[in-house]
Amino acid sequence: MKNFGFVRVAAATPSVKVADCEFNTIETIKLIDEAEKKNVSVIVFPELGISSYTSQDLFLQRALLKESLISLKRICEKTSAYNIISILGLPLEINNSLYNVAAVVRKGKILGLVPKTFLPNYSEFYEKRWFSPATNLTLNSINIDGENIPVGANLIFETSEMKFAIEICEDLWTPIPPSGLHVLHGADVIFNLSASDENAGKHSYRKSLIEQQSARCMAGYVYAAAGNGESTTDVVFSGCSMIAENGSILAEAKRFEFDNQLIVSDIDIERLRNDRIKNKSFSLAGYSILNKSEYRTLEIDQQPNDKLVFHFNRKISPTPFVPPAGLLDERCSEIFSIQTGGLAKRLLHTNIKNVVIGVSGGLDSTLALLVTVKTFDKLNIPRQNIYGITMPGFGTTDRTYNNAVQLMKSLGVTIKEISIKDAVTQHFKDIAHDINTHDITYENSQARERTQILMDYANKVNGLVIGTGDLSELALGWCTYNGDHMSMYAVNSGIPKTLVRTLVVWVADSQMDEQTQSILLDIADTPVSPELLPADENGNIKQKTEDTVGPYELHDFFLYNMMRFGFAPAKIYFLAQQAFAEKYQDATILMWLKTFYRRFFSQQFKRSCMPDGPKVGSINLSPRGDWRMSSDASASLWLKQIEDLR
Repeated sequence: MKNFGFVRVAAATPSVKVADCEFNTIETIKLIDEAEKKNVSVIVFPELGISSYTSQDLFLQRALLKESLISLKRICEKTSAYNIISILGLPLEINNSLYNVAAVVRKGKILGLVPKTFLPNYSEFYEKRWFSPATNLTLNSINIDGENIPVGANLIFETSEMKFAIEICEDLWTPIPPSGLHVLHGADVIFNLSASDENAGKHSYRKSLIEQQSARCMAGYVYAAAGNGESTTDVVFSGCSMIAENGSILAEAKRFEFDNQLIVSDIDIERLRNDRIKNKSFSLAGYSILNKSEYRTLEIDQQPNDKLVFHFNRKISPTPFVPPAGLLDERCSEIFSIQTGGLAKRLLHTNIKNVVIGVSGGLDSTLALLVTVKTFDKLNIPRQNIYGITMPGFGTTDRTYNNAVQLMKSLGVTIKEISIKDAVTQHFKDIAHDINTHDITYENSQARERTQILMDYANKVNGLVIGTGDLSELALGWCTYNGDHMSMYAVNSGIPKTLVRTLVVWVADSQMDEQTQSILLDIADTPVSPELLPADENGNIKQKTEDTVGPYELHDFFLYNMMRFGFAPAKIYFLAQQAFAEKYQDATILMWLKTFYRRFFSQQFKRSCMPDGPKVGSINLSPRGDWRMSSDASASLWLKQIEDLR
């Protein structure tokens, strides 16, 4: 089964006994065996894990050095039939100097040896007492049992799925970690063998280092930490292993456990490479002064096992635009501030003190109104200078109308009600359209009449028209050209529909009195609709947008993965299957995926002339910024891929 660019990796923390190579080897093999059964491609173990890190002056004993190498060979022999690549730590004598090395092994062979570059000089870990740094090496290879083994800190290992490199513990904590150069020479994933002890506050700092380095390097970062078995004398180790990808922690081990621990996750190599392509700073050009050594790439003939079913080992969020619960308040506040900041600048630049906004009682116009109110408060402009216009039409329901009016009253803005029914009826007569024919002309005539009212009323009061349309509508082209598509400043143009609802609920819960909160929560619970078709016999909304174009949560998911990472339809479909497994059938996802691509390509002409609006996140469809696409680009390639998925 195709793995869609994901590579399964693992970080292991085995139980160890200080200087007991036999015991440590047995536990190491157990974890390699477990990882092989989970179809892991590469597993990494802690620093000096074969001998144990805290052996101290025992590193200068021939018995321990000899047994460490014997144990490495024993691990090679016991795992010789496995497909997995193992990265193991041990002390190794090279040319009359002792090095703290990582050994890369597979199929019974030692493929390469990577010495530690930076040695700590702490009172409890005075590694320079025992080891030499990688910079002291004068050899490119060493002979072990008749085999010439490449050695050096400048090794890149390449499989059919990825390239990876290695740094060891202290290397990460330096001003310029070796991993920075490793990735500029092609490494997709960095494996770190570590023995970092614990003290108060250190864990959060260490975790932030891993997050930041994986983000800075646009790489996967797999960090294997020594566990409690290394705790001795004055130091304690916790086994704080982690797997990160481009700034996000994918998996994290429990700390202070005594049993063997194995964390596994799937790193998205395709996603990382797509990010690097887009980032023109990701280049060696500016680092020539640091590039003193030539890198060597070692090819490893490791192929994915096609006979194994690819069981995904990673959680995919169905709402990638929505902040996680722990960051909700911080992120929503930041987003809201970006929106208000953008609008405030436009008002200050034009020296305009009045705005006009169409308020329908729906989500988008509600968010736009809330942003406008907060902006006016920030600029000390009276809220009465906000002209909220409700424009009942043929499909307006009592629920949305009442919510619109009550919301404007509670916020203290100036309320105007202008029915569009007579004007649109006259327009139908002018263009000879049957009012009983509820087609696209029937709908768009109402949308354009509303926009005309807003524009002309803005002229009357010397104001700006605030746009209410959101990012999801722009992606799908679900807006009337030169109708709700147009405004003088579109505050929601960078906000997808799933985030619009989240922001409205956040404002309701965190910033509003009980009455306004009740109105906002009811608006958030109202079906999304342009209300351009008559209501049903009970006066309820009949025209529901998601019945026509599909669920916005699916379209936002498609949009995020297509725009942010450049994923092809097949991969987006696979990810959606994981994210929505309990909600949508595969056929349903595929149907709306086709709708998304068809509409995204055919509706670019609307985005090519969209109004100004603030960029909020990493995805924006402004033709002046993040998305520059021909209005007449063909969708054939993408639609064919979708057809092939059936």
